[in-house]
Amino acid sequence: MSLDIGSGVLLAVLLGALLHASWNALIKSAQDKSLDTALIHGLGTLTALPMLALFGAPPAAAWPYVLGSTLIHIGYYTSLAGAYRHGDLGLTYPLMRGSAPLLVALFSHALIGEALSPWAWAGVLTICAGVLTLGLARSALRNQGDEVRRRQALRYALTNALFIAAYTLVDGIGVRVSGNAPAYVSALFLFDGLPYLSLVLWQRRHDLAPVRAYARRRWPVALLGTLASLGSYGIALWAMTRAPVAMVAALRETSVLFAAALGTLLLREPFGWQRALGTGVIVGGVMLLRLG
Repeated sequence: MSLDIGSGVLLAVLLGALLHASWNALIKSAQDKSLDTALIHGLGTLTALPMLALFGAPPAAAWPYVLGSTLIHIGYYTSLAGAYRHGDLGLTYPLMRGSAPLLVALFSHALIGEALSPWAWAGVLTICAGVLTLGLARSALRNQGDEVRRRQALRYALTNALFIAAYTLVDGIGVRVSGNAPAYVSALFLFDGLPYLSLVLWQRRHDLAPVRAYARRRWPVALLGTLASLGSYGIALWAMTRAPVAMVAALRETSVLFAAALGTLLLREPFGWQRALGTGVIVGGVMLLRLG
């Protein structure tokens, strides 16, 4: 496989990054973050059915990866909701997204057999540095409230980085085994949201009336989040069939730029000079990846 990222792949992954930041901002703005997460990905099952009818099912060899990724995503969604419950979008999102690409790059050679060029390594490391610079901006840390909440937010975010790296590698292999990115992502979304939705409903089984009322009120917005999530990950998986997984994973995390902008414009989170510096570093990393 070629170790470069063409302009078409680059632009597509940047679009996916915008979509990813958008549905994360929807969750952060929600009144009930756990239930919103469950709704967004539970609705993915409904949207996946017509896609499977259109694109067909992936081959049998790809299904172990679909099921493995589904299990990993349970931990991902749980940590995601916990991170947003305790910390700002501008802090937690960059931390969990910025640490994952480095983990993917470190393990992709052993697990997938991909060796990055020096330029590509420089791009991955630079993007990770820029993402973490955005996340650790003093303006974000100042507004986290008490120290206990801040530490909880950091713990959830860094734990989630492990889950992100794990499902990225599993799906990177799975989509290549499938040979059909739309079929693979359709199968993944068919099952992906059901375990977490079931967990949330079981936790609230003694009083489901508020859950039903919230779902009736929130489902149109949640459906937008579902479509954004499906589009974002579908683009990423397609890109992984055309470029190294580690490079796509790093490029996808430019979503933190969009998350920081959405957090500032829509959620009134602060945007200080350190976030501006992180933005510049990330853009430099994208340029290095393009050279890689």
